[in-house]
Amino acid sequence: MRMDFDAVRLEDFLRAHFGDGQMSLERIVGGQSNPTYFVDYGGRRMVLRKKPPGPILRGAAVDREYRVIEALASTKVPVPRPVLYHDGDEPLGTPFYLMQRLDGRVFHDGSLPGLAPDERRGIYFGMAEALAKLHAVRPEEVGLGDYGRPGNYFERQIARWTRQLRESPSERIAALEAVAEWLPRHLPPDDGHVSIAHGDFRLGNLIFHPERPEVIGILDWELSTLGHPLADLGFCSMPWHSSSDEYGGILGLDQAALGIPTQREFLDYYFAHAVPMAPLQRFHLVFAMFRFAVIFVGIADRVLAGSAVAADAADVAPLAGCFAVRAMEVIDGARPW
Repeated sequence: MRMDFDAVRLEDFLRAHFGDGQMSLERIVGGQSNPTYFVDYGGRRMVLRKKPPGPILRGAAVDREYRVIEALASTKVPVPRPVLYHDGDEPLGTPFYLMQRLDGRVFHDGSLPGLAPDERRGIYFGMAEALAKLHAVRPEEVGLGDYGRPGNYFERQIARWTRQLRESPSERIAALEAVAEWLPRHLPPDDGHVSIAHGDFRLGNLIFHPERPEVIGILDWELSTLGHPLADLGFCSMPWHSSSDEYGGILGLDQAALGIPTQREFLDYYFAHAVPMAPLQRFHLVFAMFRFAVIFVGIADRVLAGSAVAADAADVAPLAGCFAVRAMEVIDGARPW
């Protein structure tokens, strides 16, 4: 795959930092925001994440990504080891960072093809446990007390994503507009609970141990901030409410035969390992679907502008409408949640 920078200049940079060595470079397919590459140099196996050219989603900044994994590296939260952050347009045209490359398994299909039923169950519970570990971290104790604005998280998030929706040049989606109207009317009282919110916590952003159902790395922190833990929990509950062609959901599958826990079992496992908090409500799931839909609207906007990062951006952009419809199904009670 064609690189969007001069690989020779990257090799010169690595030589200046790490001494003599040979470099190999591979673009990682997938992801819609920050371009990602495997970089081997000498005995180092690393991953490079860089800011893309052109406009990006507000908050999707590589400096924030690096800051949060650096802060969490000393905790029980499984993150790759940070290597270095480079702030400047040279030599790659945008800022970038390097982190440890982990050897493990990544699953993008929620049905987990090829695994035995007990393995699938373990993978889902491993995901819940990793999320509970993240939410147990007190931001101020790891230097992230100013990583976002504490309090009124959902109110601010609804305003942010609704504003982004209103500013989009893409064609309006009636169901998404309806969800945007529903959310502020059903906003739960702010309970003051603040944690590090990943913002994109899902199966495809986790690396599992090669043999055990244990998360060894949480990836793609570009949307992370200080927020409410139930935002992440609602987000990673979406597969139970979306189909296999809607970002790898499991709706409509024989989940019992596959060994996949029910959503209630998944939530119970999370709460059994998490710090005490209020239960997940319908609002949190609808909010997660709304936010995800607006992200896909943003991808559609970048397709129109010719600045989309991923090769499949045009294919996934229509998912905005799909998740808007799924959110309305939850609102209308068409499907138990």
